[in-house]
Amino acid sequence: MGRRGLRSYLFTWMTVAAAGLAQGVEGQIAPPQPSIQLPDELARVLREYEEYWSTGQEEHLAALFVEEGLIARNGSWLRGRAAIRDAYRSASGPLRLRAVEYATDGDVGFIVGAYGYGDGPSVPDVGLFVLALRRDPTGRWLIVTDLDRGAG
Repeated sequence: MGRRGLRSYLFTWMTVAAAGLAQGVEGQIAPPQPSIQLPDELARVLREYEEYWSTGQEEHLAALFVEEGLIARNGSWLRGRAAIRDAYRSASGPLRLRAVEYATDGDVGFIVGAYGYGDGPSVPDVGLFVLALRRDPTGRWLIVTDLDRGAG
């Protein structure tokens, strides 16, 4: 792994670790962070995630991840598009994602946000997420890790 590869690897995993630490104190209530507008290429990730989740297209949803992508389920990590597809097999319903922070550095980046379920522009937040991202050779952003946490 070259210097650039190591920097990308560390940046991605530091982002995921920070998400775990940012879970907050149990019972602490804070006002929701305001939404921000993402650059088009990052907003595409959220809009496609919503579309594929909402319409039960788990194959397309899994394709938003890098081949070795990770999601946390039941206290463990699931790795790879096939495992992600299987985990999302029952996913459906009107998912709404909104960004509250993002950053990119070369071919790596992250989106921090909140999610809810429902139709319309004023869907209440029911959880938080961090997406660690990596740009593929064609320039398209893909998800390395989706780490989410329900509210409460």
